[in-house]
Amino acid sequence: MKKTIVALALALAGLLAAQQQSQTYTGVITDTMCGVDHAHMGISPDDKCVRDCVRTSKGKFKYALYDAKAKKMYALSDQQTPEKFAAKQVVVKGTLYEKTGILKVDSIQAAGGA
Repeated sequence: MKKTIVALALALAGLLAAQQQSQTYTGVITDTMCGVDHAHMGISPDDKCVRDCVRTSKGKFKYALYDAKAKKMYALSDQQTPEKFAAKQVVVKGTLYEKTGILKVDSIQAAGGA
């Protein structure tokens, strides 16, 4: 009986660990207010809109990654690094927490390795 419980516990721990592994996500750095469309704000270029929305919101809106293929937006745990990549294509390595939609950032690089 104890061996069965231990085996089940190890299997469950393995499943949880597999779900929490770091992955690679590609998309555009945006903000949680505008998402994909910055035109409605009347602030251009898009990178200025992204930065302004985050800065002036007093914490209400966050930097996010928009993945066009998945048509999903993920709030980013790191709120400093994304500023220099505002409105640019990037590759983010990190762990996605599905329940919250937050992507815990390990690293952010410009797409194409630049």
